[in-house]
Amino acid sequence: MGERGRLGVRVAAVAGPVVVAAAAALARAVLANTSAALVLVLVIVAVGVAGDRVAGVLAALSAAAAFDFFLTVPYYQFAIFDRDDVETAVLLLAIGVAVTEIGQWGRRQQSQSGRREGYLSGVAHAARMAADGSPARDLVAVVESMIADVLDLDDIRYEASSTRRGDRPVLDRDGEVHWRGHVVDVAREGLPTMDVTELPTGRGSGDGRFLLTASSRVRRPTREQLLVAVTLAEQVAPANPDLNTPR
Repeated sequence: MGERGRLGVRVAAVAGPVVVAAAAALARAVLANTSAALVLVLVIVAVGVAGDRVAGVLAALSAAAAFDFFLTVPYYQFAIFDRDDVETAVLLLAIGVAVTEIGQWGRRQQSQSGRREGYLSGVAHAARMAADGSPARDLVAVVESMIADVLDLDDIRYEASSTRRGDRPVLDRDGEVHWRGHVVDVAREGLPTMDVTELPTGRGSGDGRFLLTASSRVRRPTREQLLVAVTLAEQVAPANPDLNTPR
């Protein structure tokens, strides 16, 4: 959702409950407060589904305030004397916040599911290229692009040399980054930024590697993303002679 779309939803989050409560006030003689509150809950749910966390909270606050102003005695004042009305207003606010958080959780799950599907498609594509005997340079280029996207890297390049520098951090097959005898807590510290991180190709023969650069800002990929990068790198056969000459 763009900035204009978010703004529009937030405006609706504030105005929607006010309009609904004002309309309910016109039918106050035949519409119980609890029924009006349920209608306000529907408005909050609609905003929570369509908008972001800010919009959901705004809708909850607006609904509670509008319920107080239009539907509780004394009318058209921000004051509540009836205990049941106080509980209803508090519940409106609580439901609004809860619905917003549930909606955000659902979006995160949907986003993660979409990313996982993309990861699987990428790994399957690289595996097909390797199985079909695609030119090694093409396979490396595809895998480089995929790894850079998965880990959000500044740069990545393939190195066919069998000589390794022991002082560099290494992303091993277990999805952990090891550096100078220690495991880097990537979730907290991020990928190393002071040096490139080596990612061995193939099945650990050590004859080739990708050099990962993440120096412009801290990247904190998940363990799942690190394992996807490892799996992608494993599709590149390190002993392929096509990779032993500079590109």
